[in-house]
Amino acid sequence: MTAVKSNGRFLLGQVMITRGALQVLPAREVWESMQRHVQGDWGDICEGDWKLNDEALKHEGRLLSRYLSNQGTRFWIITEWDRSLTTVLLPEEY
Repeated sequence: MTAVKSNGRFLLGQVMITRGALQVLPAREVWESMQRHVQGDWGDICEGDWKLNDEALKHEGRLLSRYLSNQGTRFWIITEWDRSLTTVLLPEEY
C-alpha cells in the first residue's frame, strides 16, 4: 500500500492494486486512470452512476470508476466512503 497525495477533488487515502489487476494492467494506464478518477472523470459508467458519484463527493459516499485499458481489459477504481482507501481491481475480483 502507498499513501498518495491528491491534487484532485478528493483524497485517495491508501492506494492498493489487486494481484490480478497488477498482472494485466500497464502501470502507466493505471496511473492515468487514477488521475481521471481523482478529478471526477468516472470513466465508462452510466449517467445514473455518474450522478451517484457526484453526490457521493458531497455526502461522503463510495466512489466507483470504470475504465478500459488499451488492451481491452475492463477495470475498476473504488474509493471508500471515508477516503481511507482506493483500490484498483478487475470486476471479477470484486
